[in-house]
Amino acid sequence: MFENLSDKIDKALHILKGHGKITEVNVADTLKEVRRALLDADVNFKIAKEFTNSVKEKALGQKVLTSLQPGQLLVKIMRDEMAALMGSKAADISLQGNPAVVLIAGLQGSGKTTFSAKLANFLKRKKGRNPMLVAADVYRPAAIDQLKVLGEQIQVPVFAIEGNKNPVEIAQKGIEHAKTLGHNVVIVDTAGRLSVDQEMMDEIARIHRAVKPSETLFVVDAMTGQDAVNTAKAFNEVLDFDGVVLTKLDGDTRGGAALTIKATVNKPIKFVGTGEKMDAIDIFHPDRMADRILGMGDVVSLVERAQEQYNEEEARRLNKKIATNKFDFEDFFSQIQQIKKMGNVKDLMGMLPGMNKVMKNIDIDENAFKHIEAIIQSMTPQERRNPEILNGSRKKRIAMGSGRDISEVNKLIKQFEDMKKVMKIMQSGGPRGLTGLMRGMR
Repeated sequence: MFENLSDKIDKALHILKGHGKITEVNVADTLKEVRRALLDADVNFKIAKEFTNSVKEKALGQKVLTSLQPGQLLVKIMRDEMAALMGSKAADISLQGNPAVVLIAGLQGSGKTTFSAKLANFLKRKKGRNPMLVAADVYRPAAIDQLKVLGEQIQVPVFAIEGNKNPVEIAQKGIEHAKTLGHNVVIVDTAGRLSVDQEMMDEIARIHRAVKPSETLFVVDAMTGQDAVNTAKAFNEVLDFDGVVLTKLDGDTRGGAALTIKATVNKPIKFVGTGEKMDAIDIFHPDRMADRILGMGDVVSLVERAQEQYNEEEARRLNKKIATNKFDFEDFFSQIQQIKKMGNVKDLMGMLPGMNKVMKNIDIDENAFKHIEAIIQSMTPQERRNPEILNGSRKKRIAMGSGRDISEVNKLIKQFEDMKKVMKIMQSGGPRGLTGLMRGMR
């Protein structure tokens, strides 16, 4: 996430390395490179210039604290300014009314339908709501079918009227149907176009007037940079939406949209999408995103994700096994399942301070877990509980049973030993050793 921008800002800050104090010259040189990095990330020129000017103004004349180097002080100033640029703090979604109506808008291909399902899943699982999805995209082929499939995955009902080409009527009837069945949130997925046009704007405006949503969210593809910002501006003039959703942040995102959309339309980014899975949705925290862009990690979000999968009884059992050196392949397999539930592994590692640089050159194949799982599942219960009995003949049988090469079985056993070491380190709160484990999964 924003790897190129993070790297370029980090290189820019190296200009201050070794300097005893902040001066107008070294700050100017540093911020010139920062501004160049922002422009490369597709940040609007005016906003990039205002940002660096603000940082420069606050940096000059400040005394460096005893425990800080000039570079660290400038990072702190940049972090605060960057967080303010993106909105300072997380913004809540408004769910007023019974049912509360959430209208989803955006261009075709931005990920509206997938996000609609993700939001329904989020409100159901984390907010205790009883949502219903309404399929009001009557133009895109298979849009209704896609929403129905996603609805089945998350066990949320989808209202649709086959053959009806009036999205206003569909949305209104969907809300009435939700009231009848006792759903307290209705999420209306609307149609998009390949580009902004008057017909689309008129239609979404009619839907908005008819359903009077308590929350209108504009979904944009984060990979489109300033195009996303310009589209958001056009939609906001018609809808006056409440918040922005940035999708595909797990892709090759330059960062321009995230950094400038709030300043352009004065509407907060409320959610971000970080993958295709239905739980790959996060509340947007400007301060945490600024930390990640500046290579400071995002430990708070990492802990929150871990807590969602945390089982206190299981943790006590595992800690006892680690303490007595009885951690086995069944425990290893269980931990893999927990990690998979938390999300993309490389993204998770990037949340640890300083790990962005390390992880940059490590290509973690998410499918590697499947190979590991196949090997472990090819072991007998006795072998999983007693790894020390894994001799040559047993390894050969496991390799054949899992369809993997004997070298991969040996590699996994080594990874297992690394995991035991990592778990001991994690017990004491240290991140060391994780890199070796991840590098071994290449």
